[in-house]
Amino acid sequence: MPDRTIEALLLEERAFAPPPAFRQSAIARDERVYDQATKDLQGFWARAAEDLHWFAKWRTVLEWTPPNAQWFVGGKTNITYNCVDRHVKAGRRTKAAIIWEGEPGDERVLTYGDLLREVSKFANVLKRLGVKRGDRVTIYLPMIPELPIAMLACARIGAPHTVVFGGFSAEALRDRINDAQAKVLITADGGWRRGNIVPLKRNADDAVAGTPTIEHVVVVRRVGDAAPIHIQEGRDHWWHRLMADASAVCEAEQLDSEDLLYILYTSGTTGKPKGIVHTTGGYMVGTYLTTKWIFDLKDDDVFWCTADIGWVTGHSYIVYGPLANGTTTVMYEGTPDYPDKDRFWAIVEKYRVNIIYTAPTAIRTFMKWGPDYPARRDLSSLRLLGTVGEPINPEAWIWYHKHIGGGRCPVVDTWWQTETGMILITPLPGITTLKPGSATRPFPGVAAEILNEQGKPVGPSEGGYLVLTKPWPAMLRGIYRDPDRYVKQYWSRFPGVYFTGDGAKQDKDGYFWLLGRVDDVINVAGHRIGTYEVESALVDNPAVAEAAVIGVTHEIKGQAIAAFVTLKEGFAAGSEMVETLKQHVVKKIGALARPEQILFTGELPKTRSGKIMRRLLRDIAEGRVLGDTTTLADQTVVQALKQRYEEEAG
Repeated sequence: MPDRTIEALLLEERAFAPPPAFRQSAIARDERVYDQATKDLQGFWARAAEDLHWFAKWRTVLEWTPPNAQWFVGGKTNITYNCVDRHVKAGRRTKAAIIWEGEPGDERVLTYGDLLREVSKFANVLKRLGVKRGDRVTIYLPMIPELPIAMLACARIGAPHTVVFGGFSAEALRDRINDAQAKVLITADGGWRRGNIVPLKRNADDAVAGTPTIEHVVVVRRVGDAAPIHIQEGRDHWWHRLMADASAVCEAEQLDSEDLLYILYTSGTTGKPKGIVHTTGGYMVGTYLTTKWIFDLKDDDVFWCTADIGWVTGHSYIVYGPLANGTTTVMYEGTPDYPDKDRFWAIVEKYRVNIIYTAPTAIRTFMKWGPDYPARRDLSSLRLLGTVGEPINPEAWIWYHKHIGGGRCPVVDTWWQTETGMILITPLPGITTLKPGSATRPFPGVAAEILNEQGKPVGPSEGGYLVLTKPWPAMLRGIYRDPDRYVKQYWSRFPGVYFTGDGAKQDKDGYFWLLGRVDDVINVAGHRIGTYEVESALVDNPAVAEAAVIGVTHEIKGQAIAAFVTLKEGFAAGSEMVETLKQHVVKKIGALARPEQILFTGELPKTRSGKIMRRLLRDIAEGRVLGDTTTLADQTVVQALKQRYEEEAG
């Protein structure tokens, strides 16, 4: 179980009922939807699916043989048709689909008509490059409109996409391309971040040198002359040149509901990152309905999810969910503090954003900067706030509610995962009385329980393991090319139910309180990083003999990475080595995996069988009394390490 104590949460008594005016106009405002969904799970999701377009209707809503689910079996559809064509045909051709703001201040608005044209043209570009239905396409782009255009174009022709976060290194990109066996890579000459250029094309060149399946690289011109790049004749193609003579007519492929839509890589506790598989129909329905109900989307709303599309939050709640609803969705390329710490609030003011969905990490950063920055801007357009990525502490919730929402906006604190595809535990803002720090209740039709070590349900206020006992439409269908790992990772801990890897408790009212990861995945600012990946990167350095990595509490990020490192003979510890190893991790994985702390030690605490006791390392790093040490091979190691850590930490 997670080490985070739950006593403080039990004392949280503040509650916020839906404002009467909000409840009255809310899309979901009848408490009975929960019972209806429980009594008729398949009927509930079928009614949501009927809002969308199907070339051929499904013959069966659900086929379920744990751990394998199929939703809307026999149905033929296309998610791009539902996100774009459907709205154009309904008279929304001139409605803004994507509002984009670049870091330097450039801006672009794509209407649904514009989006249909650009997506169709790029779909034809992909076909011209030899991409066929079922071929994988890797996308490595900054937060620019070409990113969702590329995703939608892939989905239009039935080519699964795999988006790689632009902050990942060349090596991380290469590993993901090779696992997906991608045929085409889409990248840019660079991107902007805090006034600096992110060298995406240079990273892509380094990656592609070791990717035998890549036949073509498409390059978007983003930074231009600010960062000259190498173009390899025959392999590399400028996006704008390919688009210049591409036809704007490309019919959407009629895809099976269970056809592969995308692969998204997420960190695992051991081994390489996992390629999470999401399919078309169920994912479309799940993201459509959760976006509509949880964010109470009205036709004239401007919705801004501040995530990067390189993560699942951006897939589901910047691209597919909002566009399936015909919403205006905002994209921003840069950071919250550039050129000043009010950039987010300037964007809210400029575009009259109604709904903002951001991470507790960002909210804690805003708290640190103080309320003066949001006070500079007119935030009166906001009517709903959301949080995602990790549990939010009650005081951050209250600050968000007060200083960003003006005390008038409900806060929907949501829990879900890359694997779940859609939000699973969340308030419905027109129904749910909110408690700061709690994600409240499972979404209608979602069945969640908390189990103890023996797989038995725990009582109120008892911590346990969060599991899901029934299938949901957007659930992962497996790990790409690794079915055994899928079963072992998610379905073996408690047979027949999905093990989330998170700890949770329920209070006396049945509200869920998430307690963080119970495995060795570190959640840094809402981004999951496997300890094994960071340890492997450290040991890759010729100076390092062994490394153990843990997550430690961080005021802003939620968790930060701490590394305990044993050097090889002939290498000296010290500040220079610390910086060398941090930079080495950045090169191997990316900046988000940079360790916050590195402590050198002659030995690591291990069991008699040689297993590193990371639990004890967490005790040391968090300043707790050491837990059970009876299985250690040498108990003096951990005592010496504890003393040294305390001395270095001051």
